[in-house]
Amino acid sequence: MRIKVVGPLLALSLAWLVALLSGCDNSAPVEKGFAGMGGDAAAFTPVVAGRPFSFPADHGPHDGFRIEWWYVTANLKDDQGEEFGVQWTLFRSALKATPEVAGWANQTIWLGHAAVTSATAHHAAERYARGGVAQAGVSVAPFNAWIDDWRFSSASADPLADMQLSARDKAFSYQLRLTSSRPLVLQGDKGFSQKSEQGQASYYYSQPFFQASGTLQIDGKTYTVSGPAWLDREWSSQPLTANQTGWDWFSLHLDSGENVMLYRMRQKDGAPYLTGTWIDAQGQTQPLHGDDISLTPQDTAKVAGHQMPVRWTIKIPSKNLDISTTALNPNAWMDLRIPYWEGPVRLSGSHAGQGYLEMTGY
Repeated sequence: MRIKVVGPLLALSLAWLVALLSGCDNSAPVEKGFAGMGGDAAAFTPVVAGRPFSFPADHGPHDGFRIEWWYVTANLKDDQGEEFGVQWTLFRSALKATPEVAGWANQTIWLGHAAVTSATAHHAAERYARGGVAQAGVSVAPFNAWIDDWRFSSASADPLADMQLSARDKAFSYQLRLTSSRPLVLQGDKGFSQKSEQGQASYYYSQPFFQASGTLQIDGKTYTVSGPAWLDREWSSQPLTANQTGWDWFSLHLDSGENVMLYRMRQKDGAPYLTGTWIDAQGQTQPLHGDDISLTPQDTAKVAGHQMPVRWTIKIPSKNLDISTTALNPNAWMDLRIPYWEGPVRLSGSHAGQGYLEMTGY
């Protein structure tokens, strides 16, 4: 959902966002599961197993669904080995289950998040836009996702083979090229990613094999950087239950060439719902279920008044994986109108590597 929602699934407070940007009254929204994503979505298109994916069309927006996102994270280093993380996300939130139209009658709200993280600094920024007036959107041919001057766009006829990624704010900016010759990865059961025992789900695919290179500016200094990047694409209408309070999402690049995606969906009552995908070096996938995964928070840090688990242990016995993840910067708090934690992590133990962690609802 990089929510990362997500994400990637993200901590989008949909009810609050709709009230803010659509001119609703000032009454407090009724929370229905984390970020309102467990609320009734009967008017919107449901997510069902067995839907075939169609590219390049599925790179673009999906009328009839309530929420979707284009979510990029990158683990980068400069020539001296200094580490950085970059995030770029565009969210589409539909106020009504109606097709896109031009002009102010459009019923879509767009939200952009961007961030840069180093071992000593973390900066995040956001952008909001109403659909239909060319301030934000996604087109397929050629592929272009944008909000204001933040862009994730194709530099070739193949939409996800050669991409340009850029964002800027007062304290940071980046201009990156992302390339990959590997296939996309369908998460879950052929792209049907279940998020609860009750059947809530999203359509979810990723490109975990991007290689990024370019320049990054943070606090007045410019760096030439490169490293692995990860794209998450999800869309849904009701991805959570009313009982789910937030999630912990991992995208991991192992030095072996394999990749791992993991979700832990926390609940008010009962054990968390665990799900994930093991991706081998050729892009072949194996779904992971609760019994396959041990995901345990370890050290915590107080970040912006919240106790955050910034070190985790992850075990997948069937893959001989037994690792710890450590935050590059424990203070990677996205201090935005919709706050959450997101930042790069290092891996140690049975496998070395790097990745990204998103934590919402704390």
